[in-house]
Amino acid sequence: METSQQQHYQQHSAMPDLPKQDPMQSTMEWQQGYGMDSGIQSGATSHTPSITGKSHHEEEEMGAQEAQAMFDWDQGYGPAYTQEQVDDLNQQLNQTRSQRVRAAMFPETLEEGVQIPSTQFDPAHPTAVQRLSEPSQMLKHAVVNLIHYQDDAELAMKAIPDLIKLLNDEDQVVVGQAAMVVHQLSKKEASRLAIINSPQMVAALVRAMSNSNDIETMRCAVGTLHNLSHHRAGLLSIFRSGGIPALVKLLSSNTESVLFYAITTLHNLLLHQEGAKMAVRLAGGLQKMVMLLERNNVKFLAITTDCLQILAYGNQESKLIILASGGPAHLVRIMHTYTYEKLLWTTSRVLKVLSVCQNNKPAIVEAGGMAALGLHLGHQSNRLVQNCLWTLRNLSDAATKLDDLTGLLQMLVQLLGSNDINIVTCACGILSNLTCNNSRNKMSVCQVGGIEALIQTIVKAGDREDITEPAVCALRHLTSRHQEAEMAQNAVRHAYGIPVIVKLLHPPSRWPLIKATVGTIRNLALCAANHDPLREQDTITRLSQLLMRAHQDTQRHASMGGGASQGYDGVRMEEIVEGTTGALQVLAREPHNRSIIRNLQCIPVFVQLLFSTMENIQRVAAGVLCELSQDKEGAEMIEQEGATAPLTELLHSRNEGVCTYAAAVLYRMSDDKAGNYKKRISQEIGNSLFRGDTAPWGEPLDLPSEQMMGSQQMLVQDHQQFSQPSSHSSLPPGDYQQPPSIHGSFHDSVTPIEPMMQDLDIGGSAPHEYGMDPGLPDLASPGGDLNLDGLQPGPNDGSGLAFFDTDL
Repeated sequence: METSQQQHYQQHSAMPDLPKQDPMQSTMEWQQGYGMDSGIQSGATSHTPSITGKSHHEEEEMGAQEAQAMFDWDQGYGPAYTQEQVDDLNQQLNQTRSQRVRAAMFPETLEEGVQIPSTQFDPAHPTAVQRLSEPSQMLKHAVVNLIHYQDDAELAMKAIPDLIKLLNDEDQVVVGQAAMVVHQLSKKEASRLAIINSPQMVAALVRAMSNSNDIETMRCAVGTLHNLSHHRAGLLSIFRSGGIPALVKLLSSNTESVLFYAITTLHNLLLHQEGAKMAVRLAGGLQKMVMLLERNNVKFLAITTDCLQILAYGNQESKLIILASGGPAHLVRIMHTYTYEKLLWTTSRVLKVLSVCQNNKPAIVEAGGMAALGLHLGHQSNRLVQNCLWTLRNLSDAATKLDDLTGLLQMLVQLLGSNDINIVTCACGILSNLTCNNSRNKMSVCQVGGIEALIQTIVKAGDREDITEPAVCALRHLTSRHQEAEMAQNAVRHAYGIPVIVKLLHPPSRWPLIKATVGTIRNLALCAANHDPLREQDTITRLSQLLMRAHQDTQRHASMGGGASQGYDGVRMEEIVEGTTGALQVLAREPHNRSIIRNLQCIPVFVQLLFSTMENIQRVAAGVLCELSQDKEGAEMIEQEGATAPLTELLHSRNEGVCTYAAAVLYRMSDDKAGNYKKRISQEIGNSLFRGDTAPWGEPLDLPSEQMMGSQQMLVQDHQQFSQPSSHSSLPPGDYQQPPSIHGSFHDSVTPIEPMMQDLDIGGSAPHEYGMDPGLPDLASPGGDLNLDGLQPGPNDGSGLAFFDTDL
């Protein structure tokens, strides 16, 4: 047995050297130390067989890995400590335990140079004493502060009576020293509350501030009031002590620190103290604050403009004072000059409040407010962009004559693609107003893709009429009365906009949107290429339905003894009657459309409209009958409805459009009549149309009727006479444009007389909501006020039926 073991030992001792830390080498070293086989080399089984299912070779590898891990673990420890060294270390830790606790809670009590051994092994895991350190320090500071607070309160309570006497002293030096002491006391909370609770002290400070001419005394006194204004009780104490007039007086100071204390204290009062606004107004604070806008400190200006916004909101008198003091020009200059976001935001809020004032509005526009506000529409601050947009929308109805707004218009078209619904709403309203009566703005919008952008906006808006209505109004403006109007009319068709627009004639659209849509359809019908798409959308049928409903409503109201109908949502049914009839008149230029209109039994309604007391309705009714009378069948239906009598009466109308249309219808109806009847009609028409300026109205002239009725050349020569608007017409000078005519009939020469071409000022005397502020919350307003003050829809006397509240 012994011989066998020696042979086995000699066999393995002859193995070559294995690499360092090799498992086999470790095993051989272990065997050499103990003189026996571990069982790894001999394969002897010294334990229960494995149930893991692993092979003998795999188990050998796992055993080798475990051996290597044990070897590495042993190597990780440093030099071994003797028992004596361990006892010394424990004794040292026990002796310094109290010092470690003291270092954590009261580090200031330790002597310098004392070294305290640390018990922390891992920097990522603090010891229990270290975790106790922070809350212990907080507790200590709280106790110290409480002791100091009590000391400050007691000191202030004892000193206040003496300080009040010193502040009331006649010697200004004494007053100045006392004010300085009080200012120092007001910097600590305990003594500050003691001052607030002493009305006599606050009153003494106000008197010292008002009566002293010493800059340092004023600075200390107003600085104390500034510290007190951070507490509601302090604000009330200042207000009751008459501090507001004294603070307003200090706004004239040339010292920056005094001005800063005064304006910030007034700002706190305006924000949180009831009654402070009126007190500031009565003390003349508005005028002085406007003067302070000339300074160049952006933070100071931000506080000042916020004060102006608080004072002007909801108070017309304050707005007028700001206007009289030159405020609009200063505010616009700030928007042009500075880039500090908070200042721009507060200034835009003041301009928004002023923009609903009819007196301030033109002043802001004249000062360049539109361009100044447009500079910031691309700003990263959403609140600034929205305030600028609201202000621009309020101002836009007063800026319709401005021509240098190309950059602003381009930015507004881009903003139509925004995901912010408030931004899109404002952009649509501004575009609607700025394209009213302004050919250059219309062309600018068309050139930057405004038609396509507006149609996409209408599609995305769905049932949101606060977006769709101004967008449709803008399209109505862009499709008429400028050099590129025909291109715009075609662009709507190319952008697949006709189905989108016609759909708006149907529920759930309300009457304001329907009114705007009817006007847009009328303009689109001026382009012959749009007639087929409009007919395919069954536009004529829907227009006739709206006409019937509106006419029945007006008749019912008239039968009840009323005048003009009250309308729905601010739209009178007479406006719908006029608009739908005007649209049908333009559509009736196409023969197929005339056939559809005849089959819809609209002619009896048109004849009844000839009896209307409103001149505009008479004109569009005569106009559509003039179109329908081009066909013999239409002329016969018109005559069968008894139109001869009212048409003959309208020949004496002082409106050239009305009498010219009436003459055309009568002449066509008389084509197949006997000679005497035709001659009498011709004479009547001649007497009505060709009267001299000196002849009484209705008095016949010595002109042969054949000259007018028998020669188209005569009509063409007199075309200019019929085309010019008279003083009695609703056509404003300069707003007249001749639509394209089709040569070959009497009516063709008089088609330039088109109804409802007058543009009304949005947001002005005519009722329109685009000049109103929508009322987004003003974040800095103390009461959460909404800027809704200002515009109310004005009365409409019905003297001129303003169906198209902007232009056609």
